[in-house]
Amino acid sequence: MGANTSQVSDLSENQSLHTLIGTESISENDPFWNQLISFTFISPTNSGDSKLLEEAVIPLAKILIENNPRTGNFGALVRIFLGRTKELKISTECQDQLFIWQAHNALFMIRCLLKVFIREMTEEELHLQFSYQERAPGTCDAGSEDLLEELMCNLVHLVVEVPLLDITYSILFEAVTTMLVLLSYQLFHKDILRDGLIYQYLMKGRCLSLTSRLVKTLLYNFIRQEKCPPPATHIFEQHSEGGGLFYGLASGVASGLWSVFTLGGAGSKPGLDQEQNPLPLSNQSLLLLLVLANLTDGPNGCPNPYRQAVTCFKNTQDTSSIPTEQHHTFQINFNSLYTALCDQQRSDQATLLLYTLLHQNTNMRTYMLSRTDMENLVMPILEILYHVEDRNSHHVYMALIILLILTEDDTFNRSIHEVVLKNITWYSERSLTEISLGSLLILVVIRTIQFNMTRTRDKYLHTNCLAALANMSAQFRCLHQYAAQRIISLFALLSKKHNKVLEQATQSLRGTQGGDDSSVLPDYAQDLNVIEEVIRMMLEIINSCLSNSLHHNPNLVYALLYKRELFEQFRTHPSFQDIMQNLDTVIGFFSQRLEIAGTDLSVERVQEVIMKGAQALPKERLKRSVDGVPETKPERGRLGTGALQSAWHVKGKVSGAEV
Repeated sequence: MGANTSQVSDLSENQSLHTLIGTESISENDPFWNQLISFTFISPTNSGDSKLLEEAVIPLAKILIENNPRTGNFGALVRIFLGRTKELKISTECQDQLFIWQAHNALFMIRCLLKVFIREMTEEELHLQFSYQERAPGTCDAGSEDLLEELMCNLVHLVVEVPLLDITYSILFEAVTTMLVLLSYQLFHKDILRDGLIYQYLMKGRCLSLTSRLVKTLLYNFIRQEKCPPPATHIFEQHSEGGGLFYGLASGVASGLWSVFTLGGAGSKPGLDQEQNPLPLSNQSLLLLLVLANLTDGPNGCPNPYRQAVTCFKNTQDTSSIPTEQHHTFQINFNSLYTALCDQQRSDQATLLLYTLLHQNTNMRTYMLSRTDMENLVMPILEILYHVEDRNSHHVYMALIILLILTEDDTFNRSIHEVVLKNITWYSERSLTEISLGSLLILVVIRTIQFNMTRTRDKYLHTNCLAALANMSAQFRCLHQYAAQRIISLFALLSKKHNKVLEQATQSLRGTQGGDDSSVLPDYAQDLNVIEEVIRMMLEIINSCLSNSLHHNPNLVYALLYKRELFEQFRTHPSFQDIMQNLDTVIGFFSQRLEIAGTDLSVERVQEVIMKGAQALPKERLKRSVDGVPETKPERGRLGTGALQSAWHVKGKVSGAEV
């Protein structure tokens, strides 16, 4: 490319690019092409660098759009790339770095131009840009080949056939990214694209036979988590001349499209780029996999083959034969995939993949639920919810739905209470030196509910949180004292909110009795209805725990007794009378036993009374399912206030804040 450029603005003055986008046709046999694609650069791996490059390319691409119908130079560039890809696998085996380098550069230029083309024109118009060929003035013949489909098929072949090595990392990254660019047409359309050319190429064209291999390769790219290799400057002899960089290849032809970044643009610090996105191929492969798996089914009910591949692949250690009726299936190492999923949950795309596999791939879900190290997967999900204020809503919802799926399994709900964790550093409300995974999960979900009640006020978020707790409630075991406190304190918060809304509704009613403005009353009624739904869910969660595992949870009984006055107002409330029966039974039973034990009880003595009482309480007195208001209320004993309150404050004190 002749002279070096030192900043993005100089790109518009590059002579080789002006020749490409100009008004003269360039034969595919012209030495110009070899010169054009002989530049050295580092592909952008973050949005900042990509945006700068795109802004520089846009005016050049628009000129090419205008001139390409007469010159066919874009199609010639594509054919130059396709010619290089035919020998790419052999070049990799022979370590022919020059050949790979030039093929990569050609694809990089195509990708940059395509990104502008797709924003500026329809798929049909894009297809025409591929169809224009070099021809004499006045003729309009076009070749019969479908160059766009040829490019798409070559990209798929490149991804699945070229091995991932340091020398092929960049071209594989470009191939995956170019496919994402081609699929980005959906971003510019409200309607689902089922009849688009690119959609048809992937769903019905020659790419279809490579479906399972493509999905498997993309998954392995995600699993391997290969970091971007350092710039291979040792491959090309480097010289300093006139303040620029020249490389000893192609008679000193270098510089070009990307040197504007390595010399003077935002990408002048490649180390920083790698810190921001050290795994570009892994991330792009995951994004492409998710896009393919979420493409809609065909217009005639033809299922998405990429979704089929994602939902039915099996473990390499599974020796059973794959049913012949399952299309696009394959085997992959589940242990490696599980490890990668555990390590990468800080990104929302990895969380989406985890959700997809748990929800749709029965084989993977069964494998995950059978793991004995489930905390490696659950802990990153809990961290997402714990830092809810720092995460986008989609990431939080996906994490929560993953917990919902996991808590549908009773074995999971039992096993998480058997896993003991020590020193949870990211939980800052209270020092947790030792706690079960189940109790930690309860704490984080309750914290998410309380955050939602005070900040986002999303009805569906707290409903899903409570649903997860409800799934677990029958299997609560040995709840940590702080987890038990937080369950009751959440109920206290809801009770307070209920009373406040009820008071506001009453005041509004009094204020509108002499007037005709009653529009505010339906709003209060709706708010009250929502709060009462949530309160009932909380009561059902507590009731489920008491009915199924009271003797395993003395700390919850302790918390329930200490805050017994919270439940008084709901005993006669028509919406809660049925669900209150078991709570009345438990509170009355243990209140009597504590009163008999005397006053001024120590913490240990209160615990002992509760433990013995839990063994003595006849199980038949607690109803497993609430089916109506009981005919008689159990006798409620008076609580020895001095004994329980003093013990509670010694035991349940929280650093800096009371529950």
